[in-house]
Amino acid sequence: MAEKYDAPQTTVIERRGGGAGLLIGIAVLLLVAVVAYFLIVQNRNDTLRTDAVTSAAKDVGDTAKKAGDAVERSVDPNK
Repeated sequence: MAEKYDAPQTTVIERRGGGAGLLIGIAVLLLVAVVAYFLIVQNRNDTLRTDAVTSAAKDVGDTAKKAGDAVERSVDPNK
């Protein structure tokens, strides 16, 4: 009688992702870039707005000084 020898077999199963992790990573990176861009633009706009208000306030101050000087000259023409 012939003996039948069954050798143990090893089965290797390779698991591969479907690429969803890569897509999520790219989406998160894109979101971070967009948020950073908007924060930088907002900061720049705030700086420009502050500079404009400062300039306008200086102009108003200069005009008020001129008006005050004109009032003084009208009261006392020798000044």
